[in-house]
Amino acid sequence: MQVIQCLKQLFLEALTCDFKKYFILLNVNEKIMDRRNFLKAVAITGAAITIKESGAMDILAQTVKNPKTKRAVDLVAVMGGEPDVMFRRGIAEMGGIKRFVKPGYKVTVKPNIGWDKTPEMAGNTNPKLVAEIVRECFSAGAKEVIVFDHTCDDWHKCYKNSGIEDAAKAAGATIMPAHEESYYRTIAIPRGKNLKSAKVHEAILDCDVWINVPILKNHGGANLTMSMKNHMGIVWDRGAFHKNDLQQCIADITTMHKKAVLNVVDAYRVMKTNGPRGRSIADVATPKGLFISQDIVAVETAAATFFNQIRKMPLESVGHLANAQALHVGTMDLEKLNIKRIKM
Repeated sequence: MQVIQCLKQLFLEALTCDFKKYFILLNVNEKIMDRRNFLKAVAITGAAITIKESGAMDILAQTVKNPKTKRAVDLVAVMGGEPDVMFRRGIAEMGGIKRFVKPGYKVTVKPNIGWDKTPEMAGNTNPKLVAEIVRECFSAGAKEVIVFDHTCDDWHKCYKNSGIEDAAKAAGATIMPAHEESYYRTIAIPRGKNLKSAKVHEAILDCDVWINVPILKNHGGANLTMSMKNHMGIVWDRGAFHKNDLQQCIADITTMHKKAVLNVVDAYRVMKTNGPRGRSIADVATPKGLFISQDIVAVETAAATFFNQIRKMPLESVGHLANAQALHVGTMDLEKLNIKRIKM
């Protein structure tokens, strides 16, 4: 206990220090009790994130500054709270939801709802997070908020059993299906290496802005699924991705003209093995994390590094990260970013 208390104190000091780098490593027994998950998550974040004060990255389409510090915040990592509370805190550090959603906007929120699984199984985005994002959008003056996903299992069961349908509706969102080809329109992907076109759901094409809200989890084909892989839920023909180099096509689709205004990676519960569907609760860890950024490559790099503290998964094995960086979608170099790290 003394060692843990010392490490906690080191972390608190790290939050206010001016060091260029501050790393905290903590070996935690896999069988720790739930009440200690927060300590594990704090340690993971310390290991995963490098803090550097700098200006906004050139690759960002929009520079967002924290109104209090006046410094650009490129990425926020929040640890130790409930999904809704972490999002409220994180989006405030990004400058507030009103920086991204304007009065009268039609907004689409795209979570992962691909599987007929309950929230405890970590197969889909946490419904509390989805509901909070919907509420925040309406608080910013959104005219309409649509929630959808092109599911793998029966869409009725996925929407219902994930808890997302009820949570989103309670927050005022409109639930939209995606199981018929008529919902999709063909767009060009001119910057794609292998993927040159795709049929994309009208909820993405017709909205003013969309918010990408994946869950962090293991995936048998892509090794990890996060923000980029979540794009496969906005297209009709997912088979084309698997036939033409999955890791490259995942990167290619992120070059589409209409990019998500925000990427919010849910790491409250994480499926560490047997993804993307999972087999049992033994596949799930509960580190209670959340990552937010406009840079889809950066947020995935941070989340993937975080996953490595739960289970070994070299970044090199998640090929779409480097592929997307090569296409100038974003950066894997966290040293270039101003990262805000929050312990709740």
